[in-house]
Amino acid sequence: MSLSAIFFLDLKGKVLISRNYRGDVDMSKIDKFMPLVMDREEEGNLSPILSHGGTTFMYIKFNNLYLVTTSKKNANVSLVFTILHKICHVFQEYFKELEEESIRDNFVLIYELLDELIDFGYPQTTDSKILQEYITQEGQKLEVAPKPPPAITNAVSWRSEGIKYRKNEVFLDVIESVNLLVNANGNVLRSEIVGAVKMRVFLSGMPELRLGLNDKVLFESTGRKSKSVELEDVKFHQCVRLSRFENDRTISFIPPDGEFELMSYRLNTHVKPLIWIESVIEHHSHSRVEYMIKAKSQFKRRSTANNVDILISVPSDADSPKFKTTVGYAKYIPEQNQCIWHIKSFPGGKEFLMRAHFNLPSVEAEEAEGRPPISVRFEIPYFTYLISLFSSFYREAKNF
Repeated sequence: MSLSAIFFLDLKGKVLISRNYRGDVDMSKIDKFMPLVMDREEEGNLSPILSHGGTTFMYIKFNNLYLVTTSKKNANVSLVFTILHKICHVFQEYFKELEEESIRDNFVLIYELLDELIDFGYPQTTDSKILQEYITQEGQKLEVAPKPPPAITNAVSWRSEGIKYRKNEVFLDVIESVNLLVNANGNVLRSEIVGAVKMRVFLSGMPELRLGLNDKVLFESTGRKSKSVELEDVKFHQCVRLSRFENDRTISFIPPDGEFELMSYRLNTHVKPLIWIESVIEHHSHSRVEYMIKAKSQFKRRSTANNVDILISVPSDADSPKFKTTVGYAKYIPEQNQCIWHIKSFPGGKEFLMRAHFNLPSVEAEEAEGRPPISVRFEIPYFTYLISLFSSFYREAKNF
C-alpha cells in the first residue's frame, strides 16, 4: 500500500491541512474531489472510492471532516481505510475531539504526527501510546531534541521497556451489543451479537499473557464436548500472536501498557428479545391517534437494564402530544417524527405501560406512512451472552 498524499477537508471541500508524501500526484487534484462527491450524491451512487484523470480518491467522513487520500498506484484499499480510521483514533487520543476546530488549533502537532504515522506513503508507527512518548503537546526546547523511544525499533513496538508497578493488576471487560429484528408476529428475523474484549493492564516488565477460549473450532478438533461459541469476523490487536491462535486457539500476547482493545468479534446466533415490546395503535375519526406501548423485560430479576430508550415513530403532522407512563417519562421530538419513552432503570421480570395521544390535522399523512418499527436501546451491566467465552487466563511470570 502506498499513499501519494492525505488531505483534511471541511464539509465544503476546503483544504484545512494536507501532507504530500510521494510527489507523484498534483496537489491541485483535490479540487476535483468535492464536485465528484456531489455528482455521485445526485445520482444516488455515492462510493468511498472515486477516480478522476488517473488519480484515485479514497476517503472517509468523520464528524465535520473529510479525510481524503490520493494515489496513482494500485493501492490496497482495505489498508488505506484502516490507516485513515487509525489516524482518526490517534488524533482523538491527542485532541479528545477530532473536528474542524481541533485541526485549526493544532497544525504543528498534526504535521508531526502525520510524518510519524506515514513515511513516503507507507504506514509506520500507529500506536498512540508510543507516539505520545516523544510527540507531546508541549513545546520542545532547541537544545533538548526529543528521542524516539526504543519501542519503535523493537519487535514489541507497542510496549516500552522498563515499565515497573508496585502492584501488578489486569482488568478485563467484555462489552457486547445485540442487534435484533423482530416482526409484528413476534418472530425473530435477524439477530447478531457484536462484542469487544477491552483490557487495562498494569504489569511490570514484558509479561506474557494467555487467554483461552471455549471455541467451537478448538472443541471439534480435540473431540471435547462442552458449551462453546463460534466466533466470526474476529479482529485482534497487533500484540496477539496469530500463529499461536491458528494452532491451538489460544490468545497469547505481550500487552500494551494501560487500556486497549484486545479483540472484537461477531456472533450470528439466535437471541430472544431482552425487552419485549407490544403496541396497540388506535385511530379515532381521522382526527387523533392513541398509542399504548407495553414493555416487558425478559431477563433474570437480578439484572437491571439502564437508560432504556423506546423510540416510537409518529405521523409527521402529529401535534398536541399527551403522555402517561407507569415509570420514566416520555417526550415528543417533532424534528425526528418520534416520541421517546425513557426508563432510567428497568429491573428484570417487570412490565411497564406508556400511553400517548396525538392530534392529527391531516388524513393523508396517516394513511401513507403506515407503521414504522419500534426501536429499543438499553444497557445491562455485567450481562453478556458470552459469559462462558473465556476458559483460562494466566500470566507466564512469577509474582503475579
